[in-house]
Amino acid sequence: MKPPFSPPSSSSSLLSLRGKGLYGEDFMCIFGEQLQLYSTADTFFASSSSSSSFSSQRVKRERKLPFAVGKTEEGCDVFSGRWVRDETRPLYEEADCPYIQPQLTCQEHGRPDTGYRQWRWQPHGCDLPKFNASMMLETLRGKRMMFVGDSLNRGQFVSFVCLLHHLIPPHQKSMQTFDHDSLTVFTAKEYNATIEFYWAPFLLESNSDNAVVHRISDRVVRKGSINKHGQHWKNVDIMVFNTYLWWMTGLKMKILLGSFDDEVKEIVEVSTEDAYRMGMKSMLRWVKLNMDPKKTRVFFTSMSPSHQKSIDWGGEAGKNCYNETSMIEDPNYWGSDSRKSIMQVIGEVFKKSKVPITLLNITQLSSYRKDAHTSIYKKQWSPLTAEQLANPVSYADCVHWCLPGLQDTWNELLFAKLFYP
Repeated sequence: MKPPFSPPSSSSSLLSLRGKGLYGEDFMCIFGEQLQLYSTADTFFASSSSSSSFSSQRVKRERKLPFAVGKTEEGCDVFSGRWVRDETRPLYEEADCPYIQPQLTCQEHGRPDTGYRQWRWQPHGCDLPKFNASMMLETLRGKRMMFVGDSLNRGQFVSFVCLLHHLIPPHQKSMQTFDHDSLTVFTAKEYNATIEFYWAPFLLESNSDNAVVHRISDRVVRKGSINKHGQHWKNVDIMVFNTYLWWMTGLKMKILLGSFDDEVKEIVEVSTEDAYRMGMKSMLRWVKLNMDPKKTRVFFTSMSPSHQKSIDWGGEAGKNCYNETSMIEDPNYWGSDSRKSIMQVIGEVFKKSKVPITLLNITQLSSYRKDAHTSIYKKQWSPLTAEQLANPVSYADCVHWCLPGLQDTWNELLFAKLFYP
């Protein structure tokens, strides 16, 4: 097999769709229909059997990206592959990383099996580079890295810290929270570097912005309000956004046209897709105005799948991820909780944008992992009722992921796309 990652060269390593800013194979599989990628010399062509507006789009190489030290072998889609057993996993031990929230420490909370931690993502036809913690820390010297989004992005942030922190002496690192817990900052003092998480589940201002108390069923998002949070994101060198789950309140979403301070609030209802499109456009506009593409990198993590309905994978009706210890083997599996129309919105909005942003397309590879959720093995913030205790399915968390586990793979993909785009 050819080496998957070639050394640096003067040839450019940025792939963009019609020169618009989304990088090459990052568009693979983001649509509801099958999307295939073919390569011819330095030009890539994306084609689809669907009627998607992305059919037969040309993908060209452009300038080298910040932080890149090499490039992915042409034709290699790191997001398309299979899970293989790896007895050298996990990449760290749960007990060795004190930063994991109790909602994600499955072993501490009694999970009896450990097999979910011993899987490695293997792309078809190439390999992922090994996550190099010392290389990552040196790259972050004097810089800020930030994850912005919801609790799933916070899980990825914590995973990232767990992958790095063992190289830093105890007195040279700290984890602190600010701004009513909205901002969490891990500091590597010797490197003058920070890795941060900022709670903004919609990216825009909403009535769910309290980082602690945010379980609000009647969610409202304020239009044109990204600067409410975005003022805290400025001067970041590497940015990782996510937003999906909180938009999924039904078929409609409430949008505030004025201010939350208005005595009489003007609220309109729009389709979830149109609301999400508004959020994506606001994010890209903020990136265009605040991130220098010659010095910074911006990533967007696609939707994290949940496994709430076992009938999706041929299981028993009324069950979910509880007691699941094996993954889904159907390579074409797509759960009902992952809305294809939202993936299409991401594709449509990014295609029209000139803003350079790299999609971390973790949806399909994560959809196989019904075994990797926290399920009932986490801290419960409220006492469980007798009815719940009698039926664990009723309170199993099939949204979040145990650490160490799946989200470490997300960061291996982030590492690959940062240094070998």
